[in-house]
Amino acid sequence: MSSNQSPLNLPFKRLRQLRKGLLNLHKNLLESERITYEKCYGRIPSKGEFFRLVIGDDWFSWLRPFSQFIVKIDETLEEKEPVTLDQVNELLEEAKFLLRVDEQGTEREKRYYQAIQRDPNIAFIHAEVSNIFK
Repeated sequence: MSSNQSPLNLPFKRLRQLRKGLLNLHKNLLESERITYEKCYGRIPSKGEFFRLVIGDDWFSWLRPFSQFIVKIDETLEEKEPVTLDQVNELLEEAKFLLRVDEQGTEREKRYYQAIQRDPNIAFIHAEVSNIFK
C-alpha cells in the first residue's frame, strides 16, 4: 500500500489541521485574555511581563492545558518511532475534551465559554477547530 493510501492519512491530516487550529485558537485566546486582564489591572508594560504572567499568574492558568496539548501533539509527531493510528485517535479524542465549553463546568470550561461569549473571533475559531471532528 502506498503512503498516499495509508489508513493513517485522514487521522494524520486531522491531527495536523487540529494542531494548526489550536495554535491559532491559543494565540487568540491569549490576546483576548490580555485585553481582559488589562481592563482589570492596567496595561501590561512589556512582552516579557506578559510572558511572565502567562506562565505564572492564575489569571492565565486555564490556558495552560491548550499550550501543553499543542506540545504533546508536537512531541508525538516528532518521535523516532512511527506514530500509530491508536495514538492519533487518542490525541483527537483528548482534543475534543479540551475544546469542551460549559458555563457551569470546570474552571477551564467556564473561562473558555466566557471567552467565546465575549469575542466573536474566538467563537469563529472554536467552530473551525471543532469542525475538524466532523
